[in-house]
Amino acid sequence: MNNPLLDFLNYLRYEKGSSSNTVSSYEGDIEQFYEYLRGPEKKPVEILNVNNIDIRGYLAHLSRLGLKKSSSQRKLASIRSFFKYLYREGAIDSNPAKLVATPKKEKTLPVFLSVDNAKLLVDAPTNTKLDGLRDHAILELFYSSGLRISELAGLDRQDADLNAGFVKVTGKGDKERVVPVGDKAVAAISEYTRAFDAKSGLHGGNDLPLFMNKTGGRLSVRGIRRVVEKHVIATGLQGKVSPHTLRHTFATHLLGSGADLRSIQEMLGHASLSTTQKYTHVDLDRLMQVYDKAHPRAKKDGEKKDV
Repeated sequence: MNNPLLDFLNYLRYEKGSSSNTVSSYEGDIEQFYEYLRGPEKKPVEILNVNNIDIRGYLAHLSRLGLKKSSSQRKLASIRSFFKYLYREGAIDSNPAKLVATPKKEKTLPVFLSVDNAKLLVDAPTNTKLDGLRDHAILELFYSSGLRISELAGLDRQDADLNAGFVKVTGKGDKERVVPVGDKAVAAISEYTRAFDAKSGLHGGNDLPLFMNKTGGRLSVRGIRRVVEKHVIATGLQGKVSPHTLRHTFATHLLGSGADLRSIQEMLGHASLSTTQKYTHVDLDRLMQVYDKAHPRAKKDGEKKDV
């Protein structure tokens, strides 16, 4: 096996049929592991001689760098898949990653905006020129449908059925799903596309990207992130607010209004319900605050109630 990593990536592409994003993610994770093994001396990597101590040392290195446990878990999963492949192909006698424990993940609650702050951000683009209409449509769609930023960036005109009120998105693992779109987002997208067609003269070809940049190409993930950052700064919202914050906000507000977890799971494109269940903790925290403030038996004796 002359190039174990290249062989592994080809296996993912051609035998497993993994998406290009998945293959790139594996490649990046394993390349970073290679870089650690090379060390400051830039010594050649003998990947077939790697042992479990090397992998544990890499995880300790990531921890010292301050990497989140969730990111370390993902990198370890990539390394495990790599060595599992090498073992199955007979390139190594044993799988060293099998002996490495998974770092325990921190329990963190998703960050989300209040209804008032969500409205403040979504309504922030007041510019009636093409870029302002586009930015408004992007923010409305994020909050209305909870899309991942890559899903929103990948939308074409033909993926949005504005009359029926839904978009068809391609999510993780190239899985397609249909997501509802609210009336305000539909109106904002319609206004933007009409203005774009009038200015460009293209008149809504179905193969056009839904959101375009100033040079007439597809608006990239980086470009969309900049759109959100621009209006977060303009509104003066505190804390780190990203496109993913709007995804969390969408799910949290749905749950708080009575939507069931299974429906939210379907709309978010989560493979497992356990991923969606983190939003129940957010809602329970809110309920406990209401309970502690309102219920006459919620406080210990001697503690004053807010009236």
